Amino acid sequence: MNNLIGQELPEFALQAYHKNDFRQISRKDVLGKWSVFFFYPADFTFVCPTELADVQAHYEEIKKLDTEVYSVSTDSHFAHMAWADTSETIKKINFPMLGDPAGKLASFFGILVEDDWQALRGTFIVDPEGIIRAYEVHDMGIGRDAEELVRKISAAQFVRKHGDQVCPAKWKPGSKTLTPGKDLVGKI
Repeated sequence: MNNLIGQELPEFALQAYHKNDFRQISRKDVLGKWSVFFFYPADFTFVCPTELADVQAHYEEIKKLDTEVYSVSTDSHFAHMAWADTSETIKKINFPMLGDPAGKLASFFGILVEDDWQALRGTFIVDPEGIIRAYEVHDMGIGRDAEELVRKISAAQFVRKHGDQVCPAKWKPGSKTLTPGKDLVGKI
């Protein structure tokens, strides 16, 4: 897998299930605000709904950061609708659920497992210009934590705004940052 930090989103147009309807989401739709592409292996599975529910539980907090979440799997938007129709957990999802049945977006991000035609659990934070600023990738059976996602979005936004400062481990908004320089070398 190649390093994706600093890479620009490719052109794409995918069908999404969102708020009981279908719509197309393209690259131009995600530009102008922060975005999170939250890949998961498949609909109608076990860990996936727990992760999507966790993101939904933090969705208002994420939106306050001028960030939109796009959950993505290689299932179609029709499968997303069927999952929402049958699962009380998925029915509550308020962010767009993108279908990537051709695996193009998952391939770009380097997380498509071709033998299974499923995406690994990848989370990608993208700035308003479409540049990838942070990401993490987990194996299929390892769920993610949306609270940590909120912290990473906040840190990415802080560093973009304050280029002379960096965020240490466990940094949260309002916490002390670091200003890199020779006076800190060996002092931390």
